[in-house]
This record gives sequence, C-alpha cells and structure tokens, in this order.
Amino acid sequence: MTAPVPLIAGNWKMNGLRASLVEAAAIAEGAAGSPARVAICPPAVLIHQMSEMLAGSGVLVGGQDVHWEDAGAFTGDVSAQMLADVGAKLVILGHSERRSGHRETDEIVARKVAAALRAGLEPIVCVGETLEERNAGQASPVVTDQVRGSLPAALTGQPFSVAYEPVWAIGSGLTPSTAEIEEMHQAIRATLAERFGPAAQAVPILYGGSVKPSNAAEILHAAQVGGALVGGASLKAADFLAIVRALQA
Repeated sequence: MTAPVPLIAGNWKMNGLRASLVEAAAIAEGAAGSPARVAICPPAVLIHQMSEMLAGSGVLVGGQDVHWEDAGAFTGDVSAQMLADVGAKLVILGHSERRSGHRETDEIVARKVAAALRAGLEPIVCVGETLEERNAGQASPVVTDQVRGSLPAALTGQPFSVAYEPVWAIGSGLTPSTAEIEEMHQAIRATLAERFGPAAQAVPILYGGSVKPSNAAEILHAAQVGGALVGGASLKAADFLAIVRALQA
C-alpha cells in the first residue's frame, strides 16, 4: 500500500493584497527540498499572479472554493475551470466557513468536488464537528457522515485529500488533544477505506484548526495525520515555514 505524501496547505482566506506576494515568494524559497507537498490557497484575485511567480518552485497554488457548474448566470461565483485557467492546481472545498456561512450541505460539497475533478483540480475536502456536537458525543458520527456525503464516487483513483478541521478549533487558539486528533483521523481513514478500498491508504488526511509553529510538530507526528491545512499562520512566511519544517522535527 502506498503511504500518503504529506501536504501542508496554507489557506489565506479573505486576506492578502498584491504586496503579500512577497510572503509567497519567501515560502517558496524556504520550502525547497521539503519532503512535503506545499501549497498556498490565496484569494482568487491573487491566483494568476501567484501561480506565475511560483512556477517551477514546487509550491502549488490553489483556490478556496468553486461553483458546482462549469459556467452560467451565477453572479460573483468562480468556476473550477476558471481557477484552473489562471494556474490553480488544487482547491479547498467544504470548509466550515462555507458550510455554516453559506449553508453548504454535503450534497453541494460533493457537486463542487465533481466540478473540480472535471477541471483537473485536486480537491481538499474539509470536514469537522462543532463544539456542541463534540460535547454531545457525536463528533465521530458527524464527521464520518460528512466524509460519506461529501466525497463522490468520481474521486475513485483521483488525487485528493481530506482535511479534518474541528469547527471549534478554527481561529480560536484551541486544539484537540493528540489522542482526539488520532481517534478522528483513524475514523476518517476507516471511512475512506470503506468507500474507496485499498487506494484510500494513499489519501492524506490533513489536520486543520489553530495549527501554529508551537504545536505543529506534535500534530504532524500524530498517527494518520498526513499534513496540515493552516489558516492564519500561513500568512507569514516565517510561521508557515516553521510548520513545514516541523514535519522533519
């Protein structure tokens, strides 16, 4: 069975102007030679310029969302083909900020995943429970149901990753214990195996939710953790590179 290649992806969210591209350049320089795949997912307006600037560096550029249709009368939306056309290689889908703020269901996320695949983009599919769901003992059922509902059969044989992001940890400074992270990643791995068979062993399962230089090594060395989806700490090259290097700590 093929072991997952680690992926460290930075989600810039709605942050960054053209002046921020200097941080991306510094990340590319500092990440050279890393055993991990490294990616930056900036706002859509920066993807073209960033992808051209980082061409040949080994750092991948991705988007943060797509519409499930390839084209049409969807004012303000961006299609997967548009992202691919300006240089994106990956796309984050189903982030909790989309699921809660934009009422995205598992079905909508699955349709977006299918659209990303049609455009040749590699999906990073996010799942995670709220604090209320965890306190009610429902964390594992909630997350594994999201995995089943958000990953279409079209992913079979395609490169993708799953990012476990407990909603209550995102941007809060809180993180689950190592044991809690390992338990959830094991449950996700079992669900992937149930759905995709032996090929699921090659799928990286990322952890996201207040990942920072101070806790990155412990998280990245936990069982079944195949990388990280990093939020605020990915905006500064020094912090993001410290997380990338923690993989080898």
